[in-house]
Amino acid sequence: MPTGFIEEELKRLKQEGLYRKLRRVEGEQGPTLILDGQEVLNLSSNNYLGLANHPVLCEAAKQALDRYGCGSGASRLISGNMTLHEEFEAKVAAFKGTEAALVFNSGYQANIGVLSALAGEGDVVLSDALNHASIIDGCRLSRAKTVVYPHCDLEQLEAGLKRAPAKARKLIVTETLFSMDGDEAPLVEIVDLAERYGAMVMVDEAHATGVFGPNGAGVVAKLGLGGRVQVQMGTLGKALGSFGAYVAGSRGLRELLINRSRSFIYTTSLPPAVMAMGIAAIDLSVNEPQRRLALWHNCRALREGLKKLDFSLGRSEGQILPLIIGDTQKCMAFSERLLKKGVFAQGIRPPTVPPGTSRLRITLMATHTHEHLHRALKAFEEVRGEMEP
Repeated sequence: MPTGFIEEELKRLKQEGLYRKLRRVEGEQGPTLILDGQEVLNLSSNNYLGLANHPVLCEAAKQALDRYGCGSGASRLISGNMTLHEEFEAKVAAFKGTEAALVFNSGYQANIGVLSALAGEGDVVLSDALNHASIIDGCRLSRAKTVVYPHCDLEQLEAGLKRAPAKARKLIVTETLFSMDGDEAPLVEIVDLAERYGAMVMVDEAHATGVFGPNGAGVVAKLGLGGRVQVQMGTLGKALGSFGAYVAGSRGLRELLINRSRSFIYTTSLPPAVMAMGIAAIDLSVNEPQRRLALWHNCRALREGLKKLDFSLGRSEGQILPLIIGDTQKCMAFSERLLKKGVFAQGIRPPTVPPGTSRLRITLMATHTHEHLHRALKAFEEVRGEMEP
């Protein structure tokens, strides 16, 4: 049978503890969930500000449906460039403090589209070792030489810049808040190196958008680097509670991506209701800073509680707390035992994270309560006691 390899591959994945399956969520995405029929405390959501169910976003979507209908009908370059796409892009540019912005259908499409448009054969892309899979794939699609430097290692980054051919176009790409480790990139130092060696800087603000900076505009805004970072990518599907992604930068960058980015050109544009939700979410991020304050309060409380229980959280600095287990089988067993106690903290294993670093990826929301955090800490302590020899 030509498809016999499928069963063999599935068998191998199960034997190695790498088999994955879908869980079903019923109802809303909140601090608690109905997961596979069980009510659980949700510590596995990227809905950091709790906006995914916000009535303002729901109302914006309803009004857009009434005015513009459901679908956009075509790609942006045909007849799918609608009023709300341009209004959203203007909103993003103001939010990020850039000349222009361009919306993409997802963060994955944004990263592969930007990297393959800005770099090509003969160019050099320098990428952090822990960058997201979409960045890795974008580097491959670009056909540029990719130099992967050890995580946040500025010496190795500089060595890579020094080795790059003098005439090569150079692009440094990094997440600002790393999705699996929760630590920040040393962005000021990266930008300094880029300017010293004539390189561009592209940042992925997916997990920083809505969370960092005075208005939630991200780490670039927090550090005042807006005029020194050429490409800023971010998403709507995490703290902003919607779906899609944006790239912010110069007007020239926007025009180049419209003409060269295949993942933008060859796809139907996002529905107008999604754009309306994005506009509303940015307004809430700017106008309701108390959501970020609540999120940071929860982060501090749970981090301190887990550290008192002697759990290792690595170098986490944000709302992503990686509780390192190490062994894949033990990690998944820990996750399942937590779930039986009504706490959902997803186990993360290779290839998403390097071998030997399997962890529970714990994420906080602004809408978690003190009682939620107390319940979580109690469950973590109990499961550890059950699993220790």
